[in-house]
Amino acid sequence: MMYFKSILILLAFASVTSSSCAQSKVFANDQNIAVGGYDVVAYFNDYESVRGNSEHAVELDGATYYFSSVENATIFRKSPTTYQPQYGGYCAFAMAMKGAKAPSDPETFKIRDGKLYLYFNDYYEGKPFNTIVPWNGNEAEMIVKANTNWKSQSH
Repeated sequence: MMYFKSILILLAFASVTSSSCAQSKVFANDQNIAVGGYDVVAYFNDYESVRGNSEHAVELDGATYYFSSVENATIFRKSPTTYQPQYGGYCAFAMAMKGAKAPSDPETFKIRDGKLYLYFNDYYEGKPFNTIVPWNGNEAEMIVKANTNWKSQSH
């Protein structure tokens, strides 16, 4: 029951937020910083969220990625698609459930089969709501749905 209530909440949330994000291929802030300024290579190498900085920035697809070191920026430049989050960094659960580009929290992530997934994790309607929880309940199906929804969108 909690799973379905979470879905309904997210669908309402995604309907409100997706319209403002709909045109952007990569989820970025007002300064076009992707993934909240977190180092996408560090997710893979350290399996933790590590803030990057503007000294080690790489621009790609209209967004700027920050890295915590020159080494990580160099690794990213050599193979950016290896490290970019799935669905442009938007919430994987929202993409699966509604094909919506909802914001994600760069500290709520998962790496599966060599791919980085990000999730919404914040308060919604006054209650904590972490979309990784219902995602984990049926991850294989969620990935199939999210991939299909992402491919059907024009980026």
